[in-house]
This record gives sequence, structure tokens and C-alpha cells, in this order.
Amino acid sequence: MATPGLSPAPGQSSNTQQKAMIEHALKGSASWFIVVAGLSIVNSVLSMTGAKIHFIFGLGITQVVDAISHQAGSAGQVLDLVINGMIAGVFALFWHFAKQGAKWAWMTGMGLYLLDGLILLPFGDYLGLAFHAWALFRMYSGFKLLGEYQRLNQPATGAISTSF
Repeated sequence: MATPGLSPAPGQSSNTQQKAMIEHALKGSASWFIVVAGLSIVNSVLSMTGAKIHFIFGLGITQVVDAISHQAGSAGQVLDLVINGMIAGVFALFWHFAKQGAKWAWMTGMGLYLLDGLILLPFGDYLGLAFHAWALFRMYSGFKLLGEYQRLNQPATGAISTSF
């Protein structure tokens, strides 16, 4: 496989190079789902430990769960990790299927992340909202490549078989 941005290796077609570049870009854009999931868990752990900091990269819904769990005491902390773990797990699934080119994962994941960003509006978390917009832009840049990715992964039609 050729490195994106370099000329194809000897014997490697430009179609193969183009496919490799698109796969690389698609996986890079899909990685935003796993980054958001991971940092949401980190934010939950930070919240549980009483830290005064959090990442703007997480999910707004997990911050709401964190706030509610603090009111429930120690049992709430366990429930906090379970609920936020499940939410992060859903985004990890979006990542898994999006990097394989599943259109439903891209659309559902971006839609839920958009709704999650809207949760931040009433709290005035404009920095978090700006990050959501940036991450959605990066996710969408991968989503736009799906048509080309699927076209390049289809077997060639009309090929003549040479096997006897």
C-alpha cells in the first residue's frame, strides 16, 4: 500500500493508490467518534474524583449524567460509570462501523452528536459547542467520501474471466 501523497509503488495502479488514500481519510474522520467516546469517559472519571477540570471534547449528555450522579452519592458514581460507559460504547460502535464505510453509522453518529451539542446551548458552553461543530465538520469530511469509497470497493463489472 502506498503512503498517501507519494507516488504509487512500482506495479501499483493509481486506482489502488486512490483507494488507499480514501480509506486513510475515511478512517481518520471516523476516529473522531472514538476520540469523543474516550474523552467522555475521561471527563466522567475526572468528575468522579472531584477534579475542577474537564475536556471540551466530550459529550454533553455525559456531563449531565455526571451532574445528576453527584447528587446520588456513592451509588450514583457507579451508575455514572455504567451509563456513561454505555453512551461511550455506542460512539465506539459508530467508530467501528463508520471506518468500515457503513453509511448508517455516519448518519446516526453525526445526528446524535449534533443533538448532543445542542444540549450545551442552555448551559452557555460555547467552547464545547464550537468543538462539537469542528468535530462534526471533520466527521462530515469522511462521510462525503463514502460514495467514492464504495465505488472503489465494488468488483469490476464486465471483466472477462480467464479461468478455465
